[in-house]
Amino acid sequence: MKLLRFGPAGSEKPGLLDASGTIRDLSAVVSDFTAATLSFALLDQLRAIDPASLPAVPADVRLGAPLLPGNLLCIGLNYKAHALEAGMALPSEPVVFSKHTSALSGPFDPVRIPPGSTKTDWEVELAVVIGRRTLHVSEQDALSCVAGYTVCNDVSERDYQIERGGQWIKAKSYPGFCPLGPVLVTADEVPDPQALRLWLSVNGEMKQDSSTADMLFPIAEIISYLSQFMELLPGDLITTGTPPGVGLGKGIYLQRGDVMRLGIDGLGEMEQTTV
Repeated sequence: MKLLRFGPAGSEKPGLLDASGTIRDLSAVVSDFTAATLSFALLDQLRAIDPASLPAVPADVRLGAPLLPGNLLCIGLNYKAHALEAGMALPSEPVVFSKHTSALSGPFDPVRIPPGSTKTDWEVELAVVIGRRTLHVSEQDALSCVAGYTVCNDVSERDYQIERGGQWIKAKSYPGFCPLGPVLVTADEVPDPQALRLWLSVNGEMKQDSSTADMLFPIAEIISYLSQFMELLPGDLITTGTPPGVGLGKGIYLQRGDVMRLGIDGLGEMEQTTV
């Protein structure tokens, strides 16, 4: 299934994208897709519904982030070439940080450059949504804990990240710095999350074009690793790192009016304009 949230910001409703590309309203079935409602039981309930029985939604409706996650966890430096372009040593263990949930935005919402920022940067990433309580899970069983996948643009302000000291969360959490979507694709539709092309362009120029096969730490290892230190909960979202080609590598950053397009095979595409 391809699940989504639609409507004005702050008043989104849950929906799904049917096989014909029509958005269907699920608000009579579930109140919203949040950490409080997401579960494997809910997904099974939704699979039993005939999409044609649900009200259709106009195609031009605004899309919000497909899920309001509980915790928003992130993995850094998870592609060798990206670590090298950033001038950082390859990690021996996954680099873990977080984004504030107020950074969440829709897949086509504008991205606001913070006042005075000169180093706002782009990062296409595969995001993983946890579907059950997960503690001390093995790598072998880790993917069974995944509810679905979506696309993330881990927008970052490099001055805040590198030159201001402290934790990376400061660079990652400005409002609008976490566009998600356009849909949450359930795990059964992604047979191999380590074989997905992911890409990002700025103003039509391809900047990032890689594969999740190039991750230093694959998704199963990331989930198992995190679960040794914390209990992952249904609705938690994990971004899994970005491939090379970010602005940091060449000292070229986003300017007002730039258009970012990005996508991942089978998960859809997003577009954001900077303001």
